[in-house]
Amino acid sequence: MPRAGRGVRRVALVVSCEHGGNRIPAAHRAAFARAGRALASHRGYDPGALELARDFARSLDAPLVYSTTSRLLIELNRSLHHPQLLSPWSRGIPQEELVRRHYRPYRDALERQVAAGLRRAARVVHLSCHSFTPRLAGVVRTADVGLLFDPRRGAEAALCGRWQAALRARAPLRVKRNYPYRGSADGLTTDLRARFGPRYLGLELEVSQKFPRGDLRRWRRLRRVLVESFAEALRYAGA
Repeated sequence: MPRAGRGVRRVALVVSCEHGGNRIPAAHRAAFARAGRALASHRGYDPGALELARDFARSLDAPLVYSTTSRLLIELNRSLHHPQLLSPWSRGIPQEELVRRHYRPYRDALERQVAAGLRRAARVVHLSCHSFTPRLAGVVRTADVGLLFDPRRGAEAALCGRWQAALRARAPLRVKRNYPYRGSADGLTTDLRARFGPRYLGLELEVSQKFPRGDLRRWRRLRRVLVESFAEALRYAGA
């Protein structure tokens, strides 16, 4: 990794939100005529994730890349070969069209922001904001917040460790690493690690949907704590 000289930042931050809404473009609404319940659920989008991503971007002066198109149209956080790239409602739509109009423009926009960050800093921290349903297939998730990273990458593990400690010092939260998903599984951050190498750090934040769907003051308080604790963890990384 190059040394950060005079006038060169050590760390640039990029924020993203792949599942920020459940909008279906007019051209494809007929295919989703019976998908109303799924679109309104965790299957259709990540409640609270875009609100949280905007807080991070605004408070930390970072670029934000986001989508408000439902993940049920095309899953932006999966590889093109992944079996869950398309949903039962979108499988009748030509995949090439969905990739060209929705998937590739989003991926390209995020890659441009990461590349721009690497031009002005020694490395880029990419924070992807998500939320998870508290219960899935009858199983209760046992965390309030999940911090996802690739455990084989020391810089990502160290940053998440600092963030976890800073969170626990501020609030009585159940914070788990690589839960409820693995940060090294197929996804956007995994792809970007391969594209940009060790100067790219990809983290995913997962917050239980009980917060955005619950008490508004509690949700605001959690968002503030998440941003403040992440800023503290970043300071140790030289941002």
